[in-house]
Amino acid sequence: MRAPVRGRTSARRRALPLIAALALLSILAAACSSSSSSSPSSSGSSSGALKKGLKVFIIPKNLGNNYFTTADSAKTGGAISALDTLGESGTETSGTAATPASQIPAIQAAIAKGANVLIVSATDPTALCPTLNAAMKKGITVVTYDSDAPGCRDLFVNQASTAEIGTSEVDLMARELHDSGEIGIVSAAATATNQNAWIGYMKQELTKYPKMKLVSTVYGNDDPPTATQVTEGLLEKYPDLKGIISPTTVGILAAAQVVATPKWKGKVLVTGLGTPDEMKAYVADGVAPAFILWNPANLGYLAAYAAVYLASKKITNAQGQSFTAGKLGKYTIGPDHTIILGPPTVFNSANINNFNF
Repeated sequence: MRAPVRGRTSARRRALPLIAALALLSILAAACSSSSSSSPSSSGSSSGALKKGLKVFIIPKNLGNNYFTTADSAKTGGAISALDTLGESGTETSGTAATPASQIPAIQAAIAKGANVLIVSATDPTALCPTLNAAMKKGITVVTYDSDAPGCRDLFVNQASTAEIGTSEVDLMARELHDSGEIGIVSAAATATNQNAWIGYMKQELTKYPKMKLVSTVYGNDDPPTATQVTEGLLEKYPDLKGIISPTTVGILAAAQVVATPKWKGKVLVTGLGTPDEMKAYVADGVAPAFILWNPANLGYLAAYAAVYLASKKITNAQGQSFTAGKLGKYTIGPDHTIILGPPTVFNSANINNFNF
């Protein structure tokens, strides 16, 4: 009887180190798993569903602007198209003028209607901040697109590198003018964040072309009659003007229409930011041989995806966070809580008929 007892005791003693080792491995594995799950991730979570029933308001600088119609509408594949894909609904709203006084009431009305998400193209970098900061304090997600208000938003969706947009316009103008001549700028509003940033880089780039001189910057306020009037005034004041850069789709169209008249055609060239559909005729007749832009519908689409993912807490606004924006693919948040759509496209006679927006 004693021998079997000794055998069982001996077996237990031999098993103890193995049991202890297995227990230690189990503890270490659990610790590693816990450490891994608590570390920050650079990608949006793949588990869990997006929030449904979000009230999303898209608030461009102004209504009736073809650029923003393209960026925002479902028909063009813009922001509302992205919201449809995500199972959300969205409303485009704003004032009729590209000014804070016109835009702020639209933002306030959206908040009063129970907005969960505001997607805003800022008419001013600071004037909107009391209203937008109040929205964020209520838990509303604020995403800017096209034009930023850095002090009062969660995320900015930038159409392209700010520096690249500004320098590209000057380089195109220099190419057309053979690096020489007086030029003017027809901007949008004097307070527009994106316009002023691009013009700042234009001025830096002009130092590379000492024979080109910027004589004046005028403001058309993204209003066609005003843009036409200030372009005419610019040309009358500077009769030796050789080129006009307009970093706004409203301004470049107005400038091209003025320059296409017999008085100025063949004497002045136009470039800047334009949409292919509006500028095809002026590329064809040599008034605006080349200009740049991005796809505004893709900009709106990306902004809507980013806003819904952020509101759903699938991502934060921290640098390095990434998500997949449907048909556009993967994007990663960069410095200053900013996402960049991609590099701008140069449109000219060789490719403009390939685009329809």
